[in-house]
Amino acid sequence: MKNVFALLLPILILSCTKPTETQAPVYKTYAELETLFKEWRDFQRPLFNDGVPDYSLAAMKKQQDELRTWQQRLQQFDTVGWPINQQVDWYILKAEMNGLNFDHRIMRPWERDPAFYKTLWMDRSDVPAHEGPTHAGIIDLWKYSFPLTSESKDKLVNQLRAIAPLNEQAKINLIGNAKDLWIAGIRDIKTQSEELETMLALPGVNEHPDVVAILNEAIASTNQLASWLEKQAASKTGPSGIGKENYTWYLQNVHLVSLTWEDEVLLLKRELARAWSALKLEEHRNRNLPELKAANTPEEFATLTERAAKSLLNFLDQDEIVSMKEYFEPALRAHLGNFVPAEKRNFFVIGLHYDPRPLYSHFYHWFELAQLDNEPHSSTIRRNPLLYNIFDSRNEGTATAVEEMFMQAGLYNDDPRVKEIVYIMIAQRAARGLGSLYAHANDLTMEEAGKIHSEYTPRGWMKTEKELLIFEQHLYLRQPGYGTSYITGKYLLENAMAEFARRKELQNKPFAVKEFFDQLNAVGCIPISLGHWEMTGDKSAVPK
Repeated sequence: MKNVFALLLPILILSCTKPTETQAPVYKTYAELETLFKEWRDFQRPLFNDGVPDYSLAAMKKQQDELRTWQQRLQQFDTVGWPINQQVDWYILKAEMNGLNFDHRIMRPWERDPAFYKTLWMDRSDVPAHEGPTHAGIIDLWKYSFPLTSESKDKLVNQLRAIAPLNEQAKINLIGNAKDLWIAGIRDIKTQSEELETMLALPGVNEHPDVVAILNEAIASTNQLASWLEKQAASKTGPSGIGKENYTWYLQNVHLVSLTWEDEVLLLKRELARAWSALKLEEHRNRNLPELKAANTPEEFATLTERAAKSLLNFLDQDEIVSMKEYFEPALRAHLGNFVPAEKRNFFVIGLHYDPRPLYSHFYHWFELAQLDNEPHSSTIRRNPLLYNIFDSRNEGTATAVEEMFMQAGLYNDDPRVKEIVYIMIAQRAARGLGSLYAHANDLTMEEAGKIHSEYTPRGWMKTEKELLIFEQHLYLRQPGYGTSYITGKYLLENAMAEFARRKELQNKPFAVKEFFDQLNAVGCIPISLGHWEMTGDKSAVPK
């Protein structure tokens, strides 16, 4: 009797329960996901008042309160039976929502990070969006042509007009106590003032009194913000890193990398040791070969870069590495670099003047961006840059991986000494990533992290010019996961290639490097874990 009652009890409870409210709808179509994505991107942007994004306490509190509703809508999707590429897009949207969630809970760049209020960007980034957090009203000056047309002049004036009120808003919003972020951020604001000054000398600007007036207003306002930041700096005493647990959560839930803080430390230490030892063995093997000679005149540099560009492009084509597009060559040639005197060369420019091909291999970036421009992805969700630098494992990881992959495929058969540059570059990226990990754990300050970056880069190449060191460590402190993405993304891409090749072998099909890179390009600028899944059918790389 007791057992019968136990069986009947749930039925009795249900029959006495008040009827529930209507169940939330379950979305089942990809078209509904595309609609949600468009609405989500509108929501993610802050409200604008007279052209100025609103990051006030009240506005951010309202956005945070409403975020849960958007996350619930996404969870109501039934993706069973969807093709993998559509499931991947669902994960992208989930990652972006997690990014905004993390911004409100932990990062709060509008409160902690003065560099967040930098508005003017002179150059295009070599990845899909600007590296690190940016506010929603930035000015990409590289999109303008000078002299300005009437239409572009009006647009630019309206954008510049927002700088002064946003700077005033920054003085209210910036209540954080992150010492390193605060002090390093002053440099970014001062840089903006200098760049605004240079705009006054651009062709045709002095012919437009309204442009000159708004530029002078923006310069004065930016200088005032920098002075205010300097006055406040002495009171900033807190840590800038987000801590190991938060770092791991962000890595797995936003950037979709199935690693922990501890995993990345182990991986980067391994890559650093591997790069150093491989460099020394390569130097030993090449000991009877003449050492590389740096280009020491503009003429030598022009000859060097032309030869290097042709060598790389011919290699990619003739050695069947990737299907060449007509826009690849102009994309590379637009970034061959300029001659720099020896005493002014930083890390990357040093290698560029010995042999540009390792750096030009990293410029796979520009092929990817040219593809975004010329062949937009068919997916609405992948057509434009993903938020929160979620693309870093894909773009920075691929650019780093191909430096060594192209080397292994035979790019330097004509000069083995160039392989030494490849290992130096790997060591530098592992060292700077390690420094950034310890900075986020708050075990080291940004300056101390920079010392690891500098001391563990071979041949002292990171000791020649300090601006690059400051820029990189500041960026990685502002954007968790970015400093390590070069090496972790490389590792994840190698895993993807291994699984891609393994499955070909199981099917008794040949593995073709060109097929792998063509499929990688086709999936777009999405996290490597998602690309791995879409290219192989293996979902194990996607964080659970």
